[in-house]
Amino acid sequence: MDNQRLILFIALSLVSLMLFQAWEEDYGQGAGLDQGPLTAEQGEVPAVASAGPGDEEIPAAPTAQKPGTPAISGESNKIEGQQRITVRTDVLNVELDTRGGDIRVVELLQFPENLKQPEIPIRLMSDTGSRLFVTQTGFALNESSKGMAPDHNTLYQSVVSRYALKEGEDQVKVELTWQSDNGVKVTKQYLFHRGRYDIELKYLVENNASRSWNGSFYRQMQRTHYGEDSTPMFIVTYMGGVIYTPEEKYEKIDFSDMQESNLLRQNIEGGWVSMMQHYFLGAWIPEADSENTFYTRYLTKTYRYLIGMQSNLVEIAPGNSQEFSSTYYVGPKDQDSLEVLATGLELTVDYGVLTVIAKPLFWLMQKLYGIFGNWGWAIIFLTLLVKLVFYKLSETSYRSMANMRKLQPRLQALKERHGDDRQAMNQAMMEIYKKEKINPLGGCLPILVQIPVFIALYWVLLESVELRQAPFILWIHDLSAKDPYFVLPVLMGVSMFLQQKLNPQPLDPMQAKIMMMLPLIFTVFFLFFPSGLVLYWVVNNALSILQQWVITKRIAGNT
Repeated sequence: MDNQRLILFIALSLVSLMLFQAWEEDYGQGAGLDQGPLTAEQGEVPAVASAGPGDEEIPAAPTAQKPGTPAISGESNKIEGQQRITVRTDVLNVELDTRGGDIRVVELLQFPENLKQPEIPIRLMSDTGSRLFVTQTGFALNESSKGMAPDHNTLYQSVVSRYALKEGEDQVKVELTWQSDNGVKVTKQYLFHRGRYDIELKYLVENNASRSWNGSFYRQMQRTHYGEDSTPMFIVTYMGGVIYTPEEKYEKIDFSDMQESNLLRQNIEGGWVSMMQHYFLGAWIPEADSENTFYTRYLTKTYRYLIGMQSNLVEIAPGNSQEFSSTYYVGPKDQDSLEVLATGLELTVDYGVLTVIAKPLFWLMQKLYGIFGNWGWAIIFLTLLVKLVFYKLSETSYRSMANMRKLQPRLQALKERHGDDRQAMNQAMMEIYKKEKINPLGGCLPILVQIPVFIALYWVLLESVELRQAPFILWIHDLSAKDPYFVLPVLMGVSMFLQQKLNPQPLDPMQAKIMMMLPLIFTVFFLFFPSGLVLYWVVNNALSILQQWVITKRIAGNT
């Protein structure tokens, strides 16, 4: 088997998989915001038992054991609000709303929306428009405690409407209050930290009523499903829900799963729930020793998706108080920060089944970035180091191809002698291989061993938020975007063509023509790939050509 054909076949298979994933994303089960009401024929999810009276977005108290399928009234692209409270730190610009006291808008000040307008930060969360994404918290109460605690539709009071992290301060505290007619007081407090994307949330429930208070603390995220404009063509990244439990570990709950049925995982100690997309995420992280029920819902009237967690029922006797706390992370997929916050949260940087290989590669790339201060050079030297690790394996493969190349004239003569008699042709070829002590499959195993590393490196370059809008040199201003002048894809195509010339050519004329077309086909595909990925491929091909050329010359000189 021709090693180069093996590599190209695998690469072509990967591209075909990406195309299929892109097709599934566009024409599969995705439920977009702009579609009309679903009919029974279109597969509307049947409603299950309601959570009870009131707003169906709110989970039932734990005695109900099963959240209902919520449905929001009102416009599908807007969540009603009241008074806005703004909070600004060195990394976040946040808007809270006194309705629910919830986080409605989040802008990431260190991450511009695009390079042409660096002063405009990316808006990760918003309560209006087709990219709606909010988080909501509150209390689900049993019948005896109705009206004794706020949910995410309740109006809070706030003395201050603007907060900002001041020079020399490390944190800013935001406080909202609510009080019932019968004496229950609830204080909702957010704590924002300098240089951090995790936000601490605390509730203090003071029961000054004449009867016991019974309720459970819920935290949830709600969003629409949309295609990400920043994702290059043919590159499909995951957007959807994720849960992490000590038993099941990391588990994706995509939008089609939410649409088909409601998830319900009870008595989960620790863990976390998340809504994630390419480069960024929002995640609720409970206290490590607390027990919660994890749930998802599909909001059929507004085409939104909801994932959240709900604590066990808590009873507060008259005259007593209880504190509830949790952490909300909203920001980039920074592995170092995520790993500290919660077990498994760094897995949202999704390398898939090759995580065990990809994480060391990313660690090494980080170290190289620390040396060179440029992610482009880090990619180049990472490629070089990987190539050095596999030097001996590659040498075996290229030596096999060089020996096969030496036999090309004799094999061509055999083809002309035997014509269409393939059986005689194959028998004669095997005799030559045996006589010359050449294994035509000798170069395959070394390539197969390297393939998982190359695929893992592909995911490292695709998933790393550090490469987003990272400049390289000259015209490459964003390693996560396509080359604006297509220089790297053309160089990649040329390098593939040169590799073809160094390899033994197929004896079948049709195969030879197909092989010669592949560099052009892959050049077209790579026109739309992130330039960081294409840079890796160009450098890898260049090093392969150099190594293969040296080995081929050496073997040819020994003839």
